[in-house]
Amino acid sequence: MHVRFSILFAAAALMLAAPSAAYAAFAHTVTAGESLSSVAAADGLSVQQLAAANGLSADAQLITGSTLMIPPQTGGGSTSVASSSRSTTSESSAGDGDNDSDDGAAGAAAPVTTSSPSSGSYVVQPGDTLSAIAAHAGTSVAAIAAANGLDPNGLLLSGTTLLLSGSSGSAAPVTSSGDAATSQPVGTAAVGSGGGPPYPTPETVSASQVGSIASANGVAPSLAEAIGWQESGFNNDLVSSAGARGVMQIMPGTWDWIQRTLTAGTPLAPASAADNVRGGVLLLHSLLSATGGDPAMAAAGYYQGLPSVQRNGLFSDTQQYVNDVMALRQRFGGG
Repeated sequence: MHVRFSILFAAAALMLAAPSAAYAAFAHTVTAGESLSSVAAADGLSVQQLAAANGLSADAQLITGSTLMIPPQTGGGSTSVASSSRSTTSESSAGDGDNDSDDGAAGAAAPVTTSSPSSGSYVVQPGDTLSAIAAHAGTSVAAIAAANGLDPNGLLLSGTTLLLSGSSGSAAPVTSSGDAATSQPVGTAAVGSGGGPPYPTPETVSASQVGSIASANGVAPSLAEAIGWQESGFNNDLVSSAGARGVMQIMPGTWDWIQRTLTAGTPLAPASAADNVRGGVLLLHSLLSATGGDPAMAAAGYYQGLPSVQRNGLFSDTQQYVNDVMALRQRFGGG
């Protein structure tokens, strides 16, 4: 897999920098050796406050070069979540992941609409907890967790759409767990059968279509949109030199694994742009579950394969891929 870089992404990365202000939200670039606890202590915050403001779990590991949004130290309200631009350094290895990426500039995307916990679904806001959402929706934590394949004791990813228990919504929630991501194929297993699905088709999708599929399956729309654009420019006819296909650039071996492991009995259509997106979103959901809701690490796992990331750390091309996706995520509305 190879990442092609563009001036547009360099500009997008520069846009993430923001001047420091002692009592206003500002961006902080993580340096070597820093942790959530050390950054929080330096800025007079709790680890939980800093993690919630950035859509991370409280025990998430920071990556040198990532950008944290430091919330205001005064006032009781929570701040908007800002994505991190995450990177580490290592050396690339051919055949370790399951997707090929294509750079490009993102167009404007509509922001996520937040629904009420009393409706059929709810978009998670910074600082939300399952218990608070369940109380407002008149249901239990266990019911919401089961309906969305979540750990009842885990932290929520800001921007995720939860299907509330008892909802009459038509979208089926993802029921896969983070454990599934540890069996994600890499290398030759991801390549699979060269002639197998998914099949490219002369279709393109819009950012809103990708976001809608992501929202229905418990993934932040901006993350799925960023990866869809990074991978293919939303073009389902794209086939990479490594054999990855479609909008989300899924390799045949990975497609087969997603079908067997993550679809919960609802198979993916092999020649459908929408189902190519759904397949990639299901993989993202599993990676988010396995990484404590960390979007940057989920993006790294999407590109390199989570088992490879866990064994080897991030390769250098994975570092750049994560940087690009996080910059795009900001352009697609963040959160």
